[in-house]
Amino acid sequence: MNTVLDLFSSINAVVVAVICMLILSLCRVHVVISLIIGAFVGGLFSHLSLKETIDAFNTGISNGANIALSYAMLGAFAVAISKSGLPELLADKAIKQLTSSDAKKRIKWILIVIIGLVSVSSQNVIPIHIAFIPLLIPPLLYVMSRLQLDRRMIACIMTFGLITPYMFLPVGFGNIFLNQILLKNITASGMDVSHVNVMHAMAIPALGMFAGLLWAIFVSYRKPRKYKIIRGEANQDALKDVSKRSLIVSLLAIILSFTVQLYTGSMILGALIGFICFIVSGSIKWGEADGVFTDGIKMMAMIGFVMISAQGFAEVLKQTHEIESLVNNSAALFAGNKVIAAFVMMLIGLVITLGIGSSFSTVPIIAAVYVPLCVQLGFSPIATVCLIGASGAIGDAGSPPSDTILATSSGLNSDGQHDHIRDSVIPTFTHFNIPLFIAGWIGSLIL
Repeated sequence: MNTVLDLFSSINAVVVAVICMLILSLCRVHVVISLIIGAFVGGLFSHLSLKETIDAFNTGISNGANIALSYAMLGAFAVAISKSGLPELLADKAIKQLTSSDAKKRIKWILIVIIGLVSVSSQNVIPIHIAFIPLLIPPLLYVMSRLQLDRRMIACIMTFGLITPYMFLPVGFGNIFLNQILLKNITASGMDVSHVNVMHAMAIPALGMFAGLLWAIFVSYRKPRKYKIIRGEANQDALKDVSKRSLIVSLLAIILSFTVQLYTGSMILGALIGFICFIVSGSIKWGEADGVFTDGIKMMAMIGFVMISAQGFAEVLKQTHEIESLVNNSAALFAGNKVIAAFVMMLIGLVITLGIGSSFSTVPIIAAVYVPLCVQLGFSPIATVCLIGASGAIGDAGSPPSDTILATSSGLNSDGQHDHIRDSVIPTFTHFNIPLFIAGWIGSLIL
């Protein structure tokens, strides 16, 4: 009996919380409910009392308010652009080209390339992260349905473009992740990595992501998939009302929004300026502004609530103080073996990031513990950068509360034909986390 109790008490609360959240999500329980239940299960499973768990969760959700408001403003801006008819006009141009099988193939590959390039550019050239998704994807869903283009492939393409650039290229969001978070935390933990070429260190993990992308495009989701052909009257009406003036206003609003966001670093202010531009120009009548704003909030509300819940979940995990014990207890399994050590550290990074939903938040948590272990086991500085970088990045793809996956699902499900778990979470998890795990594991051993 004592042995059973000892085994039960030795189970890590972080692992219990993450597994609980993932199982509930896979069982079609809403992600918000899954996160809340997972947080309380993890908190109560640890040393935290009910009150301490609630306090930790409340502290976390208050930290998510800025994110939720950002997405609400972004949704309002996206609806304002859609009212201008610009997205529908672009989609209509594509539709008119669907006159033969050869034309369909050409449009299919053009869409794949454009979505891929825009996704990659959103991390560096125009660092707007997920802001492009509600602007670009919903108007193109009709075209995708006509082409019978598997949206799981598109989910993988966008996920690749939203994650791989920041974990490989030290510009834009990559500068934040690689230089300001990864290298800075490794240095603060006692290892000199000033001479390490971060692109060299992360090249093998990035190749793993690229391999997963190619598999998704050319193997898993290359076959046609049928969807309902949905093209509402609202789209047709929007096309009738499109004028040169509305197109100019739309382009001006987009440029102003992106410029303000790049200058201030605030997605909220950028989206607000873009929205105001539509009102001032008269493209959106003053009496309609309230309805447009409300529609935008409705469109992005789910992402906002999930991100708020995810912040509460993450804060409870931190307050359990069992992330450190998870790593330290796992170190007993290493027995000085670098192969086993790298495997276990990648696995722990996957568990933590799947729960938190953010690579940027995972690296500071694991770096302080991983660096001393890497020094003790004889990992080189460049191998340590590769291992911690890959351990932090893994899990962003395929995590139910990840903003990358949530935004992808939101855009592709605008017509109600794309499931968050089955069509976004599972495909991106299998096509990116598995090859990234293998690539990060191998990279840490050969560098």
